[in-house]
Amino acid sequence: QVQLVESGGGLVQAGGSLRLSCAASRITFSFYAMGWYRQAPGKQRELVANITSGRSTNYADNVKGRFTISRDNGVNTVYLQMNSLQPEDTAVYYCAVTRGPRSYWGQGTQVTVSS
Repeated sequence: QVQLVESGGGLVQAGGSLRLSCAASRITFSFYAMGWYRQAPGKQRELVANITSGRSTNYADNVKGRFTISRDNGVNTVYLQMNSLQPEDTAVYYCAVTRGPRSYWGQGTQVTVSS
């Protein structure tokens, strides 16, 4: 069973930064694209960013220029550097990977941005 464990969330003031990490296990990490998603209260889960095995990246329009996704295959970890955080970025952030017919999700990490 693939395991994904997120960390790095917390409370930050508007304009601040956080770096999220997602450690993967029981998967050949370098083979797979990884994604960061978020879900705010009362809203649907949305894609924030993803990174392919070849390190190509894709971002939601509302985080472009502020967030950066990266990966370290040596430690099976994907990161999300979040700068210039705004209250609307408040959400639970999840990492995910799709292997074959199934997607795997971490437990999520809470990010709260105060105004």
